[in-house]
Amino acid sequence: MRQAWRVSDVRSAERELKSKLPEGALMQRAAAGLARRCVLLLEDSGGVYGARVLLLIGSGDNGGDALYAGAALARRGAQVRALLLKPDRVHLAGLAALRQAGGFTVDELPRRADLVLDGIVGIGATGGLREPAITLVAGLSGLRGRDGERPPVVAVDVPSGVAVDTGDVPGEAVTADVTVTFGCLKAAHVVGPAAARCGQVELIDIGLGPVLRGDPALRVPDAGDIAGWWPRTGPYSDKYSRGVVGIATGSATYPGAAILSVGGALAGPTGMIRYAGSADQDVVRAHPSVVAVGKVADAGRVQAWVCGSGLGTGDESRTALRSVLATSVPVVLDADAITMLVDGQHAEDLRRRDAPLVITPHDGEFRRLAGEAPGPDRVGAACKLAAWINGVVLLKGDRTIVATPAGEVWVNATGSSVLATAGSGDVLAGLLGSLLAGGLAADRAAIAAAYVHGLAGRRAAADGPVTSPHVAGALRPVLADLLA
Repeated sequence: MRQAWRVSDVRSAERELKSKLPEGALMQRAAAGLARRCVLLLEDSGGVYGARVLLLIGSGDNGGDALYAGAALARRGAQVRALLLKPDRVHLAGLAALRQAGGFTVDELPRRADLVLDGIVGIGATGGLREPAITLVAGLSGLRGRDGERPPVVAVDVPSGVAVDTGDVPGEAVTADVTVTFGCLKAAHVVGPAAARCGQVELIDIGLGPVLRGDPALRVPDAGDIAGWWPRTGPYSDKYSRGVVGIATGSATYPGAAILSVGGALAGPTGMIRYAGSADQDVVRAHPSVVAVGKVADAGRVQAWVCGSGLGTGDESRTALRSVLATSVPVVLDADAITMLVDGQHAEDLRRRDAPLVITPHDGEFRRLAGEAPGPDRVGAACKLAAWINGVVLLKGDRTIVATPAGEVWVNATGSSVLATAGSGDVLAGLLGSLLAGGLAADRAAIAAAYVHGLAGRRAAADGPVTSPHVAGALRPVLADLLA
């Protein structure tokens, strides 16, 4: 598991660590790690000696990190030029080190560079870039390296111009090929449009970990986490002990939603699926192992329910939703079920519940339910809605966010735009319900489902354009690899 931290927590940890170290030691550690990463990039494209390195230097410590790293590269024979955006506020010791190593300053962008270091602003900056940085960054596209291509851009800590705590990009910002960050990840590295600006993120250990206090802002699971959480069968497992999931999705009008959500559930850990709805005959034809009835009330005992996608919003649909919410088992609400919450008719049904609840909105459903779009702070918006409904919110997107009522947040890094296809969310909801029925806690079930769903989308995309049946079909081989 990786963790990302708030700027305020990082700053506090830096102050504590600096108080225990000789002056300048922390910056030297950061600069050394930054220089090492730059050396690797240059060695991939012809070597360090004679390479033309451009430093974009603003005020503050990020500029100092870049200057000291530039000095290290100059000592290895690189031609290092520093363009100072604010000469009166430059890190003087770093500039002196660069000049002593043979580097020099320039007043405008050169025509040629083999590597660019973005040290314009750091994690304390707010808002997008301003002039003259905007013009300089725009001019980077005209640079050419030894191979005639645009040179790689390395961001120092974060790409300049991104909102570090939210992952938003509020204006003009640097797009990096590599981001070298120090001590810990920040939210901008893992969530929102800023994550796409970071390129490959490399974390340099500067000793910050032991002095970081409190809880991280975000948690990012890895394959080991998901495999460790996934419910497994034991020597005495049967179809009931593995969990039974109820699926109240689809309709005679939209049978595909039912078939897809059941398909997602079948790939999960549960041993039995009970379907309840007017698409019952279509579901049985597609999935003969499913026990299908026409109404939730006739479905029998289950350990979790999935309700909503393709259900419609008429009187029969509301009856199904009320029946599901009246149970004492975990519930996943998706699509039409979320829409039916908007007018408040089910507010009392929600208040009476004390079992786990997970809702899975995309941005449009989120806006209808919360009264406003997620906005630039998607993490904060998801947390606010989770507290309001007293349930887990899985906010869909390229970087899906899972927020709990207590304010704990997970981010899934396996998603991609290939999942933006009709019915993909139905598959996700079914898989999530299966995990809940298998006994996984609501937050872990939500992030595990998103993680595996994302991998399935990627695998399906390898064979061409992706549809939801492709995603459902890819779940089993993905899980076989993950759990092997």
